[in-house]
Amino acid sequence: MDQPIHVYSEIGKLKTVLLKRPGREIEKLTPDYLERLLFDDIPFLPVAQKEHDGFAEILRGQGVEVLYLENLAAEALDAEDGLREQFVDDILRESNMTVGGYEDFVREYLLSQDSHALVDTIMTGLRKSDAGGSGNQGLQDLMERRYPFYLDPMPNLYFTRDPAASIANGMTINRMTMVARRRESLFMRYVLKHHPRFAPHDVPIWLDRDQHYNIEGGDELVLSRETIAVGVSQRTSAPAIENLARNLFARQDIVKRVLALEIPESRAFMHLDTVFTMVNYNQFTVYPAILTSDGQMNVFVIEADESSPRGLSFTHTTDLEGTLKKYLRQDELDLIPCGGGDPVVAAREQWNDGSNTLAVAPGVVVTYDRNVVSNEVLRQHGMTVLELTGSEISRGRGGPRCMSQPIVREDIEL
Repeated sequence: MDQPIHVYSEIGKLKTVLLKRPGREIEKLTPDYLERLLFDDIPFLPVAQKEHDGFAEILRGQGVEVLYLENLAAEALDAEDGLREQFVDDILRESNMTVGGYEDFVREYLLSQDSHALVDTIMTGLRKSDAGGSGNQGLQDLMERRYPFYLDPMPNLYFTRDPAASIANGMTINRMTMVARRRESLFMRYVLKHHPRFAPHDVPIWLDRDQHYNIEGGDELVLSRETIAVGVSQRTSAPAIENLARNLFARQDIVKRVLALEIPESRAFMHLDTVFTMVNYNQFTVYPAILTSDGQMNVFVIEADESSPRGLSFTHTTDLEGTLKKYLRQDELDLIPCGGGDPVVAAREQWNDGSNTLAVAPGVVVTYDRNVVSNEVLRQHGMTVLELTGSEISRGRGGPRCMSQPIVREDIEL
């Protein structure tokens, strides 16, 4: 593997992964701003950090190299002269709703810090009181309804799956749907373009964050060298999937087809990987509520077609199982139901990411320990289950797959 990004499946042995340790941005959450910042509850940071460290140790115990986004971003900014200024300007431009009128003051404050502190401040969020701007007050500061931040905190950053997604030897740098998360993908753009580990390799970017249509990594699944699946969901749009397909098909040695899987637009489901993940060559976890009573789902097979005005062909089917068998070349398929298929247990455990499993090797998965029924069902289906305590980190509405971005996986025959 001579490329820094190498992900041709969901289940090949995980070699390198990107994480983000929860930081002080979690402590900037308050009840008034939970909805704005996409949280349902406030995690207790010391316990959340301990749990996340436990996640990293589980991965290291499986021989996985763990990289941290906060470190890579700071190292990238130090790689070339002028990058710190450019990055700060990009952040300020995308924070105009909160920083408006104070750009010069905030820019000077940020650039007075070294790169690690600068990245930490931007991720954590910048309170007006912390910046010492009392002598720089404008009209908005004199009013009763004063917003406390120049820069909003980014508490969702520990879900590294979504801002960017590894496919083959490249990545999508995603345009996030929610404004609260949109700045997150800037970090990975700078890492790929400027960090010494990545920049010399000219990593392909299948979609960049400045495109018009939303897509998030939780909807992007690499099923095999030839086939990927993308959820049409609350967070990922059909036009973005079309654009991704065209860009991948332009490289004839990468992907031959994209399966667009339509799931309900719901915060409970949010991304495809909250209801459907691949855990072995012919095994998937699935939340039964996304399927009809006879196991059907809307699936659109997208392939290249030069004779079409859009350059693509679309084949509609509702036979999810048959489609997966066909393109993964499997005689049998095992759809493992979250909660054992019990509607009450499944709904509860899906809310706690019982379907959001991270495969670290074929048949070896990381899950939250709180999903007792789902984990037992996985074992009954032959899985090796590595349990992670997640009482606090799960409050952010994401599981082990959400919290990890594979960078390198070993190749498998599929």
